[in-house]
Amino acid sequence: MSDFNPQKLKVTLIPPANSVQPIEGRKYTLTHSDITAELFLDIGYVYNYEAINRKMRDEVLAEWKKDEQGRFMLVGMAYVDGGEFGEIVSGIRFNVFKKEMDTAIKGIVYGDLSFYVNYPVLLDAPIFIYYESTYPQYHQTLYYGTPRQYLEHIYNGS
Repeated sequence: MSDFNPQKLKVTLIPPANSVQPIEGRKYTLTHSDITAELFLDIGYVYNYEAINRKMRDEVLAEWKKDEQGRFMLVGMAYVDGGEFGEIVSGIRFNVFKKEMDTAIKGIVYGDLSFYVNYPVLLDAPIFIYYESTYPQYHQTLYYGTPRQYLEHIYNGS
């Protein structure tokens, strides 16, 4: 993945999802091509499991959810391991995910710009990414700022 290039982002809305609905439960499936450096973002009521490479498992899934106070947050998930990789490989996967997560989040946020036009309050919602792993040191949830911060980076060239 590495640097985010908006021209390398391909977005697909899965009907009946559109730029207005759903809000809660809006799901993002982000995959990529190591060969072309393209990012593929599917937006819908469901994840696009068919787009996921079952051997690599290098996708990022995200969803709009409400917290206990009814405030929206974007919650993502990166699959580090489910016990099928050793600790060393899981550590490498975790570090690659962490290194590339900014690019992945930029793709998710930028790819749904028309959604933020309809719901600008979500620009300041928190983003959390859950790293799924059987190893405690990689099994964690990290805060990644807000969609507004990612859009500012994209438009300011950082």
